[in-house]
Amino acid sequence: MHQYTVFDEGDYDEELGAPVEAPEEVQNAWREAKKTMKRTFARLQEMDYEDKIKRQTEVAWEFFNTCAEIGKNCHVSVGGLDSITLFIWLQSIGIDVPGITVSGIEDKGNQRVHKALGLEMVHSYKSKVRVLQECGFPVISKRIAGKINLLQNPTENNKTVRHAIITGECGEQGHFAKNSRMKLPDKWLKLFGGYENENENVNYQKPDFKVSNECCYWLKEKPCDDWARDHNSAPYLGMMASEGGQREEALVEHGCNYYGATVIRSAPFAPFMRNDILRLALEMDKYYHEHIDIFAAKYYKQPYSKDANGIPIPYEPLETIVPTAYGEIKQHENGDYYTTRAQRTGCSMCGFGIHMEKRPHRFDLLREDNPKEWEFYMRNCCTDENGQKFGWGKVLNYIGVEWENEPEIQITLDQWLQDEAADRLTAYKEKIEALAESEDGDE
Repeated sequence: MHQYTVFDEGDYDEELGAPVEAPEEVQNAWREAKKTMKRTFARLQEMDYEDKIKRQTEVAWEFFNTCAEIGKNCHVSVGGLDSITLFIWLQSIGIDVPGITVSGIEDKGNQRVHKALGLEMVHSYKSKVRVLQECGFPVISKRIAGKINLLQNPTENNKTVRHAIITGECGEQGHFAKNSRMKLPDKWLKLFGGYENENENVNYQKPDFKVSNECCYWLKEKPCDDWARDHNSAPYLGMMASEGGQREEALVEHGCNYYGATVIRSAPFAPFMRNDILRLALEMDKYYHEHIDIFAAKYYKQPYSKDANGIPIPYEPLETIVPTAYGEIKQHENGDYYTTRAQRTGCSMCGFGIHMEKRPHRFDLLREDNPKEWEFYMRNCCTDENGQKFGWGKVLNYIGVEWENEPEIQITLDQWLQDEAADRLTAYKEKIEALAESEDGDE
């Protein structure tokens, strides 16, 4: 779905229930229903690892068989470690379906793994630089970025919605609700609400750069959706409810397999916790090395397995299916698994959630892994109306995120985990959950 509206999937989507402007009694009833759904889903998350694997194997096969019955193919949409693990796991349980990836937007280490697994390459419709220049910077969250983008692009048709973003007061479409979730959180209102100063008699700031939530649409969502349409195929996705936010909402409400009017998808890892996915990744790493011939055969079917003259490029097996950006998967003394570097990866120019990260944050790690790319995206990826180059550095400065100075203490994750690990991890998890679930807090 194109992100032209102020809503993201957590506000209004085919997979979700009552929209944010529904009458209060409808929203209250929906909240109670969601609480029941969450309790039910929590029981799935609390299952033993072996029981989860058994159950989700049945879930994956149910989706495959149902798609076959309705005349659809299946594929895996692959990006980071979770979906890499999903692709290999499906192969290990006998579900041999193609994997696709918009690999060009991923970390170099991810790209190496994608090729070694024989994934089909799908190309973005716009380059990362073009998206930043034409659409704007993906910052804070999809929901917040969408609202800021709407403020930056006023029309007569969105006048009522812009008023709601500033004041929380909805019009007829929103049943004249007061203090609705449409209002931009105060922290971001002060920095981005200035576009409505004259209309609303307020005195907020506004930046000299664009903000947008359209990056995923142009870089990944539409190319993959179009591939699926052209191949009459429905995706397996590596989403987990434990990631929180809009993914949790959709998965809790509609479960692992979803068959909608316009959306059909499977998320076999929906009830997995981080420990589960990392443990399974280690098992799938072993499976890969025991079945390299399967993936080599997939590799040789892809165009990138040949050079410009059509001569095959020899297959190079992976040392590990875990991309370099994650480091290694290790186990703490209490049995928990963790990655020694990044916990998640994605597009190197994505800024969603950066304000919630401790240093070294994602851009610090980018500087460590690829100094030239870091320099480009931080200072030179865009051009302003005066012909001056700028990049993420200006955006991070504006929202108060440090980036230019190197972190004073660059401890390893091993050291961090050994230093009051349980208490610090729990406190950080609770903080993130509170921020994500708060309707009125700063996102």
